[in-house]
Amino acid sequence: ERESDDDSYEVLDLTEYARRHHWWNRVFGRNSGPIVEKYSVATQIVMGGVTGWCAGFLFQKVGKLAATAVGGGFLLLQIASHSGYVQVDWKRVEKDVNKAKKQLKKRANKAAPEINTLIEESTEFIKQNIVVSSGFVGGFLLGLAS
Repeated sequence: ERESDDDSYEVLDLTEYARRHHWWNRVFGRNSGPIVEKYSVATQIVMGGVTGWCAGFLFQKVGKLAATAVGGGFLLLQIASHSGYVQVDWKRVEKDVNKAKKQLKKRANKAAPEINTLIEESTEFIKQNIVVSSGFVGGFLLGLAS
């Protein structure tokens, strides 16, 4: 049996819809306003907590990996130095480290206005979205502890 020609279906192309309506534009767009106006308190806490936990967990894992790599490299360098394979000129290392410190201080003084602007924007975001921010901090601490 053939279906009648009267039945018509509307085809919705989800790829085109998703291309035009990005979720992050609604949440983080310029005219999005504070999250407080859009979601319930429970939703905000869950959103902040989950993202905070993920960030804390990743921070913990990457931190452990970086500490292991730096510590292991330093340990291998010390073993090679004591065994006579490598001779380290520690005075030159100290001189280069001091030179790097001076360069970092110069660059830090030049970057101060951008950093102050970023801090002001971050503070304003936290004030407008205190519930999400609190959830994020709690989740981040839980992520570090896991």
